Amino acid sequence: MVYQLDDDLWFPDPRLADEDGCLAVGGDLSTDRLLLAYQHGIFPWFSFRDNDEPVWYCPHERFVIFPDEIHISHSMRTLFNKKKYTFSLNQDFEGVIHNCSKLRYDEEGAWLGEDIIKAYTELHRQGFAVSVEVWEMNENGNENENGNENENGKGNGKRLVGGLYGVNIGSAFFGESMFSLVPSGSKMALIFLAKTMQELGGSIIDCQLKTAHLESMGGRYISYDEYMKLISS
Repeated sequence: MVYQLDDDLWFPDPRLADEDGCLAVGGDLSTDRLLLAYQHGIFPWFSFRDNDEPVWYCPHERFVIFPDEIHISHSMRTLFNKKKYTFSLNQDFEGVIHNCSKLRYDEEGAWLGEDIIKAYTELHRQGFAVSVEVWEMNENGNENENGNENENGKGNGKRLVGGLYGVNIGSAFFGESMFSLVPSGSKMALIFLAKTMQELGGSIIDCQLKTAHLESMGGRYISYDEYMKLISS
């Protein structure tokens, strides 16, 4: 059964979601509703061209990565050791979310439209949404003070070539989307996130949906009950 939400701030019991995880339709993308959703493992996922209202999901099994279980292949270690790329947190949230949207915008079922961008940008402004940036240094290995490149992408700047964003509540990170403009750009962002969470005592990276990419990085399924214990701790 899929529940119809109204203007009140509530969600049905996530365990009542359909087999594919679909739980509810409606409501809004306000900061309060999004935070309530994530605290219960619920997230919005819908084609912005095909739906007038948000659609909310809560899969019964959760595909997650534990920061200390992140898999770093030999090729990725080699890539990091070359020091061709630098990494940051929250230096360019808008650049990350717009790149994530741009790469998939024309695809059928694209979900990262203007309403989602606006909602998560507000979450970021309030300190709940986080971005990871991967920067490619120019050929001289220099960068401007503000981290921007000039018009031809050369000169004394750096270029945003990969990243990811998601929601951070407590010790949990709820991943939303990632992008790459260079080979392994999103993998580097995920590894940097996992290493940062290891240093800060982060407990779990919620991947939402299984992909071969995320499985190769150490992703695995856990039960919803175990998941809730982890994100509530």
